[in-house]
Amino acid sequence: MPWNWAGPSGLVAALTRLMALLAALTCGCFFMEGARASSLDREAMNVLFPKPFSVGERDATLPVWPIFQQSYNGDVLVAYAFESIDFEPIPGFSGTPVNLLVAVKPSGELLDVRVLSQHEPVFVDGLGPEPLKDFLKQYTGKSLRQSIKIMPPGTRDPRADNVAAEIDGVAKATASVRIINETIINSALQVARARLGFSKGRDPNRAARAKPDVFEPLTFAQMLDRGYIRHLHLTNAELNKAFAGTVAADVDEEGKADPNGTFADVYIAEVDVPIVGRNLLGEAPWRKLMNQLDGAPAMLVLSSGRWTFMPDSFVPGATPNFIALDQAEAPVAWRDFVWRDSLDLPVPKGLDLARSDVAIMRIAPQAAFDPASPSEFSIRVLREKGQIFPERVTRDFKLGYGLPKNLFDLPPDDSGLGLGSIWESRSRDIAILGIGLIVLAVALARQRALTHSPRAFKWFRLAFLAFTLVFIGWMAQAQLSIVWLFGLIKALKCEGSFVFFLWDPPTLMVTIFGLVALFIWGRGTFCGWLCPFGALQEFAGEVARLLRLRQIGLPQRYERLARVPKFIVLAVILVTALFFSNQAEKVAEVEPFKTSITLIFLRSAPFVLYAVALLIAGMFHYKFFCRYLCPLGATFAALSFVRRWNWIPRRKECGSPCQMCKVKCRYGAIEKSGEIVYSECFQCLDCVAILDNPQLCVPVVLEQKRARRKQKQQLEAAQ
Repeated sequence: MPWNWAGPSGLVAALTRLMALLAALTCGCFFMEGARASSLDREAMNVLFPKPFSVGERDATLPVWPIFQQSYNGDVLVAYAFESIDFEPIPGFSGTPVNLLVAVKPSGELLDVRVLSQHEPVFVDGLGPEPLKDFLKQYTGKSLRQSIKIMPPGTRDPRADNVAAEIDGVAKATASVRIINETIINSALQVARARLGFSKGRDPNRAARAKPDVFEPLTFAQMLDRGYIRHLHLTNAELNKAFAGTVAADVDEEGKADPNGTFADVYIAEVDVPIVGRNLLGEAPWRKLMNQLDGAPAMLVLSSGRWTFMPDSFVPGATPNFIALDQAEAPVAWRDFVWRDSLDLPVPKGLDLARSDVAIMRIAPQAAFDPASPSEFSIRVLREKGQIFPERVTRDFKLGYGLPKNLFDLPPDDSGLGLGSIWESRSRDIAILGIGLIVLAVALARQRALTHSPRAFKWFRLAFLAFTLVFIGWMAQAQLSIVWLFGLIKALKCEGSFVFFLWDPPTLMVTIFGLVALFIWGRGTFCGWLCPFGALQEFAGEVARLLRLRQIGLPQRYERLARVPKFIVLAVILVTALFFSNQAEKVAEVEPFKTSITLIFLRSAPFVLYAVALLIAGMFHYKFFCRYLCPLGATFAALSFVRRWNWIPRRKECGSPCQMCKVKCRYGAIEKSGEIVYSECFQCLDCVAILDNPQLCVPVVLEQKRARRKQKQQLEAAQ
């Protein structure tokens, strides 16, 4: 009997209560995660950092170990080492966070990153741990002052500058390495903020974007009044005051002669923002510049007076030495864009552009500059005293810069775990999968129309199964697995959290669609349409049909008994996950999904032979694994009681006397009585196609014969 519920509102209310419960459990689990004890003691740290390193006492307020190195003048602090689980316990696909040893130098560079423990399925028995170790080696020497970008293997540009550090990802482990990258960066930044004075790293995918339609004509003076252009004016007297008391206090004779004279007159403006750039540069030059910037932010810096940020030694295209931009207490990397054409700026009267330094500084998108957040511009003045070995003294003069938030489209609030960048990076996959799921939903909602032409329906089904196998499985890596159930169990036990669901958007979309369809049609939507390995088995069955391989069937009394093993397998997996969680991933290898879909058979021989054997078995007994062994299928079958509708139409003749649908059902999901066993139905729609087919549906055929006979009798009677 289908589950009774009080209409759609009742279902929504039930789902809402369930989500609230999960959220509450998640919050509680986060607190418990944070309190988890570290795994390393002093002895273990000494093994990890042998001489010439020495390990100091563990910090009493922050779970970090100072690492020293012996030198001629005593021990020198070279790094702070810590376990990532103490700071950023982001759960992986097993529901358990990866625990890493991370060592950060005082300069902000990563000294070392190593695996302490991990349960990521792809790195346990899939690809093995070696690819993960090689991946982590790339972090050595990378700086927290840089954006670190994970690139698909083989696509990293060796000519890229050091604004953003690019490292090679791991094929077939895209989501896992992103989780690990977030773990490293977020945990290291927490330590850097507490011990090195760094600011929290900025997420380039969550920076505000300038609104393209906000514009009004403004003069230079009006933009100054509104703060769109900021002005730093420095007189000779102010400069001399800054150097007072140093060896370079009296070296500026020209400045002393004219104390009220201008030493530096500097203007700065962000020209990629339309209301600023279009008014400053003019419409046509601004649009030309925007095309060349390719979406990157840019600052116009204009300076006149005695001071220059572009001395004779300056190389066009380089980073000037005497100007800098900081945001959130961390430097923003920028370079001279070498853009000099059409600079006819509406500058204030008295400012001679011909005698001024003018540059447009391009900020690389990877630098994660957020134009809607305050930043700080600074100029550096250098003085020297002496000829042979001059003494150098510098002073920095700062100017705050910020634009109103109403000029920007601001990103939505995020959870703080970097999930926004993950979802944005998978936007193409999300869009394609979304379209595919919409097509499937419409098709299943109009089943009678879909199956009206058996030939057209067969091609539609094969095409969608190809989409499921190739795109959902091999490309988007969205094969749902029993491993997700492990994560759910650990989250409910407060040994993990539910956040791991959010790290793989395509898999989450397939899961949600499958669960919603479970209420409407039963387990068949996922198992029959959206499971990549199920699609692969179905294609194996089509090959068997083309080869005319003899099918091995089971008598009805054994068919029911053969369905039991998958529930036994599921029970074993659940018991293992609950009481022997460290062995759960190994037991889950009963699923061939990792071998055939995630790794596309690039695995050791025993796993490949097992997956191939199941496919061969499916060629002689249709979808053998799906029907009798699959623990994920057993999970959906066990939950099929929530199905709302008996959606497969039936005739009164079905089962008595007609057995056509039962004979044609390759899944054995139709009883001799004609009753549909929805918990075993894969929603292939073959029986729906038969129902109105005048050549296949026996009651329809007989009805047509009776109609023709009656018509013939009427014609004979009329004659």
